[in-house]
Amino acid sequence: MSDPLLPVLLAVPVVVLACQAGGRAVRLLGQPPVIGEILAGILLGPSLLGWLAPTVQHHLLPSSVLPVTSALGNLGLMAFLFLIGLELDLRSLRTTRGAVAAVSLAGLLLPLALGTALAAALYPHFAPDGVGRLPFTLFVAVALSITAFPVLARILADRGLETTPLGAFALACAATDDALAWCLLTAAVALATTGTALSALTTLALTAAYAAVLVLIRPLLRTLLERAGRTGDELVLALLFAGLCLSAYTTDQIDAHPAFGAFLFGAAAPRGLPAVERSAARIRAVVLPLLLPLFFVDAGLHTDFSHLPTGQWAWGAAILTVAVVGKWGGAAGAARLTGADWRWSAAVGTLMNCRGLTELVVLGIGLQTGVITETLFTLLVIMTVITTAATAPILRRVAGDDPRMTPSATHDDPERAPARETTR
Repeated sequence: MSDPLLPVLLAVPVVVLACQAGGRAVRLLGQPPVIGEILAGILLGPSLLGWLAPTVQHHLLPSSVLPVTSALGNLGLMAFLFLIGLELDLRSLRTTRGAVAAVSLAGLLLPLALGTALAAALYPHFAPDGVGRLPFTLFVAVALSITAFPVLARILADRGLETTPLGAFALACAATDDALAWCLLTAAVALATTGTALSALTTLALTAAYAAVLVLIRPLLRTLLERAGRTGDELVLALLFAGLCLSAYTTDQIDAHPAFGAFLFGAAAPRGLPAVERSAARIRAVVLPLLLPLFFVDAGLHTDFSHLPTGQWAWGAAILTVAVVGKWGGAAGAARLTGADWRWSAAVGTLMNCRGLTELVVLGIGLQTGVITETLFTLLVIMTVITTAATAPILRRVAGDDPRMTPSATHDDPERAPARETTR
């Protein structure tokens, strides 16, 4: 009898190195590494390797190894969402006002409305058996409303724009937008997993109660981590990792996805503690290059471009069109209505249309909970890759040499800059 560990010892380095190579390759094209990592995961699946050399793919990623790599990938996903929650600036959500609030809401509501209309057309063709119209519609609408906060931050940092008026404004909008979208996603998943509106409301109430508990114990958690930090970073690291896992387990037990628990624990974790920052950096150093690629490949194995008939490619074009018109149109239109000029408004719309890894996480949740089929998952992944890859080159063209959108721009109050500097 062969050792079940041996296939894992082959699959993990193949996946990790392929994603590293993909990330480095797209960086040469001016793209964020996540594009290459997602593409590497897709190409290791049936879309390319399984189509060109099915025997090789089966040898590298046999069915016996998939439960292990999937579990490791989902563990990496939990840690990644903890980091997103930890990096979310809750103060910016409390102080959002004026143009930021308008762009955030318009960038969410218009895609939701258009996505709802599109989902009505998609439902007869792509809804899994047993999934009701409401959870399917809500999930598709939310999937078209996501902005990838971490990838957006990476694109801005690569261009040196994270502290410019444009960067500060876009990040505040994206944080607000995604906080609202995650609440709606929780509702969609609760409806899909519980089956009835009453059960879904119970799940939502329990999730809200759990979030409130995390807020209440935040001072206690801060004290605990401060004391642990005096003994060494190892204990802080262990406490944070145990906390995110237990939080994910808790939300799973109340019929919400484990991802929500990891995210909520990250949002509740105390900021400003050096030991917490160092421990988070160590989690990031392991999770992003080693575990998260396994999630990409798990998603890639459910993404098959080779068997999409012509009619479904037409649906893919419709999804892409609705996604861009809703997200870019909502954000850019709202920015223009608040007094910004068209160059600024177009740049904001372009940044808000970036979806990246956050979108892939949302789609993975939908696939795992059975809200969408693998075919619709594939079409939505295509939309994700295109909208994310288009962000950086379009931003370069739109921004030009505008001083508000270049690294040299400075302002004493970036969050309020758009309302004053872009009014003509």
